[in-house]
Amino acid sequence: MNTESAGVQRVVVTGVGVLSPFGEGAEVLVRALEEGHSGVRFLEVPWAKSLNSALAAPVLIPVESRFTKLRRLTLDRVAQLALLAAGEALTQAGLDFSGDEGLHCGLFWGTGIGGATTLEQAYHESFLDAQARPRPTTIVAFMANGSAGQLSIEFKIRGPSFTYSSACSSSAVALGEAFLAVRQGRVRYALAGGSEALLTLGVMKAWESLQTLAKPDPVHPETSCRPFSRDRSGFILGEGAGALILESESSAQARGATILAEIVGYGNTTDAGHITQPDAGGQARAIQEALHMAHLAPDQIDAINAHGTGTVVGDGVETRALKIVFGDHAAHIPISATKALHGHLMGAAGAVEMVAALGALRRGIVPPTAHWTTPDPACDLDYVTEGARALPALNTIMSNSFGFGGNNAVLIARRYTVSP
Repeated sequence: MNTESAGVQRVVVTGVGVLSPFGEGAEVLVRALEEGHSGVRFLEVPWAKSLNSALAAPVLIPVESRFTKLRRLTLDRVAQLALLAAGEALTQAGLDFSGDEGLHCGLFWGTGIGGATTLEQAYHESFLDAQARPRPTTIVAFMANGSAGQLSIEFKIRGPSFTYSSACSSSAVALGEAFLAVRQGRVRYALAGGSEALLTLGVMKAWESLQTLAKPDPVHPETSCRPFSRDRSGFILGEGAGALILESESSAQARGATILAEIVGYGNTTDAGHITQPDAGGQARAIQEALHMAHLAPDQIDAINAHGTGTVVGDGVETRALKIVFGDHAAHIPISATKALHGHLMGAAGAVEMVAALGALRRGIVPPTAHWTTPDPACDLDYVTEGARALPALNTIMSNSFGFGGNNAVLIARRYTVSP
């Protein structure tokens, strides 16, 4: 790999962890996507009847049971998901930060909202009873950096800590900034990723009012999110967490760690156009920045994990952005939009989808864009609509994350080869 200066280090991934609507574990996620399983279902909660559509992609395992009652007092669901995903990643990486190594690890975490469950509960109780007093732990449970704080405490991470909140691109930004920190030698290790748990009545009703949620299919509701299909109508809200361990190649080699992949590019741009409407030019610039950092030509990208939310406007804009950058080659790149299956995980989406992309890279199989039914002239690329596709020569993969507010974050990974 070419480097921009002698001080730039190769950045590798040595651990991944996921909590998703398919269950616990990165391998569970990768296999479920390959097999086209859907994590979308109707919520079975008392307040679901207050929604126009109670379709969502929840994490069904009893997450709270993994923590003591005392510990749960300071843990919103978003932090619980974060802790479990990070624990899996650290175990796979074989890292223990209880000693001095924790001084050399940075923490980079993303979330769109933070502790939505705790905040909604506090408001609900206060509005019902003017004399009600929120739990003393309310602030620390709902604050945006609560997950990062709990991660540092649990795993004894004592390097720099950052919380990123840029809507749907939050955890992709966290990964990108962690990549830069390791690349530049500012930290030896990085725990990076994101979590989101926003399946609450208030949040879901707010999204309903924005009219971006998918209309339920009357026969097969689990297929309601249909990225890049002409009959698409929006996305399905989900929850989850994704965590990755990044470190320098030299560090991983010195401790004999198994290297899963190499991160080689990151681009981050802002549209500066509209708070919710995406811009193809801004997205294209982020893709070009990532390619430039990776020292890759457009025709060297073998597959793409698209942002692909399933909204009428968003999918068309992303398609245009890909055409701007890749030109005629855009039609020859397999493009997967996995939100059709695991839902839109908002602040956790970038990290969870990056884990999915690394799984595809490792296995040489890209997941499908599920539930596609009808061609759309505005979305005329290769969206892997036939099912999972084997790509034995898969060497590089790109993952797109584009958020409200106009933030665009693009990551590129490639199959790891030992430095000469």
